[in-house]
Amino acid sequence: MIPLNSNLSTLKRSGIRVYTNMAREIPDCAMLTIGEPDLDTPQPIKNAAWAALNQGHTHYAPNQGIPALRQAVADYETGRGNPTLAEQVLITVGSSQALFTALLGVLNPGEEVIVPVPAFSLYETIITVAGGKVVPLDVSKTGFQINCQMLNSLITPKTKAIVLNSPNNPTGVVLNEESLAAVKEAVLGKPIFVISDNVYSLLSYGPCPDLCLDEELKQQLILCQSFSKPYAMTGWRLGYLVCPEYVMDRLLLLSALTIAAVPTFLQEAGVAALKEDTTPMREIYRRRRDDVTQRLRQMNLDFPEPEGAFYVFVDIRKFGMSSDEFCTRLIREGKLAAVPGSCFGVEGYLRLSYCYSDEELKKGLDRLEAFIEKL
Repeated sequence: MIPLNSNLSTLKRSGIRVYTNMAREIPDCAMLTIGEPDLDTPQPIKNAAWAALNQGHTHYAPNQGIPALRQAVADYETGRGNPTLAEQVLITVGSSQALFTALLGVLNPGEEVIVPVPAFSLYETIITVAGGKVVPLDVSKTGFQINCQMLNSLITPKTKAIVLNSPNNPTGVVLNEESLAAVKEAVLGKPIFVISDNVYSLLSYGPCPDLCLDEELKQQLILCQSFSKPYAMTGWRLGYLVCPEYVMDRLLLLSALTIAAVPTFLQEAGVAALKEDTTPMREIYRRRRDDVTQRLRQMNLDFPEPEGAFYVFVDIRKFGMSSDEFCTRLIREGKLAAVPGSCFGVEGYLRLSYCYSDEELKKGLDRLEAFIEKL
């Protein structure tokens, strides 16, 4: 056989999909695995896409994105305290392509990226494909916040970037001011990028500090954002990247070579989305968060308090088994699918998603309670 790119040899399928597919083989298995809103895309967004189609917006868009959406993004970011020009905005196929473009664009083979874990597994996948090295920073031992000394101990001459995700997937934890100050102190003025995955920032239930608002770090910051979660647009595959202008030239070229451009009519929908108020959806998730965490406390289960997103990261260490074994048995014996902490880089936890209907959540939690009672 002809050898393939050796960087692909260690890649694994998403654990979220593995356990979801395992559950689908079990009749009547409830699933709280996927982080996909059960809510429908707001009608004005759909109307904008339909109108764009009817107006013939079906031809190639500019590689960087249509001017209207880039300006809308720039206005939105500026309005929240992150001064942004349209020239600094790149429209992408969701945050996944934004992250891929950012990491592949800045990494040379052998360079290191610090990733606070638990973390979304996509970061490791992209870094590996780029020929880089993941350097995990285990924050599960420091209250899921970044410790200054631990972070500094991981920085080497090969460190090229640190990835931040707040609110966090899988914990829902928001990085506090002290965590962000630790990052700033560690990287300011050094040849190190901060890649901020802000996909859940609009689904924060309280204040959400953001290094993207720090003017001193502007030349080191790359922001990756998605329309998927806050606007219930997962299937639309629409996102954006904001970076310094000196970085944009190369990242734009990489993106153009990868996707050419995002479909034009979808970008028109993005313009409409940025006018939508995400508060009603966020309040639905807040209520579900409160209901789910109340049930978990009644089961005497511990977890970091979710301050955003729609996940809760449950501590299962007292049951004396690995997270993979626990979640496999939970599927087969309890007929409930969750995602093991091993999929996010730490052991002893499982992730439950609460972006499901109230009925599904009740069924899933009832089954979790029955399963742990047997244990």
